[in-house]
Amino acid sequence: MNPLDHSFATLKQRGGTAFMPFVTVGDPNPECTVDILLTLQEAGASMIELGIPYSDPLADGPVIQRSSQRALKNSVTLTSALECAQLAKQQGLTIPLLLFTYYNPLLQLGLHTAFERMSVAGIDGIIIPDLPYEENERVRALSETFGIHLIPMVALTSKDRVPKIVERAAGFIYCVSSFGVTGMRSQLHTELEAFVRYVKEVSGLPAVVGFGISTSEQYREVSRYADGVVVGSAIVHAIEQQRELWLDPDSRAEAAHSLRSFTEHLISK
Repeated sequence: MNPLDHSFATLKQRGGTAFMPFVTVGDPNPECTVDILLTLQEAGASMIELGIPYSDPLADGPVIQRSSQRALKNSVTLTSALECAQLAKQQGLTIPLLLFTYYNPLLQLGLHTAFERMSVAGIDGIIIPDLPYEENERVRALSETFGIHLIPMVALTSKDRVPKIVERAAGFIYCVSSFGVTGMRSQLHTELEAFVRYVKEVSGLPAVVGFGISTSEQYREVSRYADGVVVGSAIVHAIEQQRELWLDPDSRAEAAHSLRSFTEHLISK
């Protein structure tokens, strides 16, 4: 069984919700990313979404764009990001990992090679926001060959297309909570709950909500009806604020403590 499926099945038995933080690999640097992943696991993450830095992101808001720029200055690539993930596994990370990457880095590495390396690195799922459903057949075939779930994204604006998008889905469905790019929002869309319930009914798979969730109040609200919640910009911003502490080995434990406290408060009930 894919570890993502196992995690959702276990959470369902317990009546829990998957907490899925998003982290840009290589920000502040790859060594720190390993410590950040382990810290988020300690803080209660059920699975982690690894953002691959990219120079021309379509879905990322300013916070994640800044983190990607910093990671690119550290020469982080898809290959080095996968090495980072593998190192985190070797150092004690046991929860599932997903990649959030645009299509071009996969093409640059070569699709088959990319999936081979993802498999070696222990990646369990992949989200490709700029790959349309109608053009994903080759990637889907590779995902099935290597046992790595290709996670579809659906948005409030794509309701009429949801049945088609989810008909061959595996793992879970990523529901985009708001219009526009990622980023912290003061309010969630009023139609989000009904949309998520619709997606769950149509797909029969867990529905995970992402984009815009940044407060404990929003986290609790979405947890009422979603099977998982992604928190991206708020986590990346918290890391950004402690960047100097992370980069100094003597103060990294302090930065980890701060991130752990922030995360535990965010998902507290």
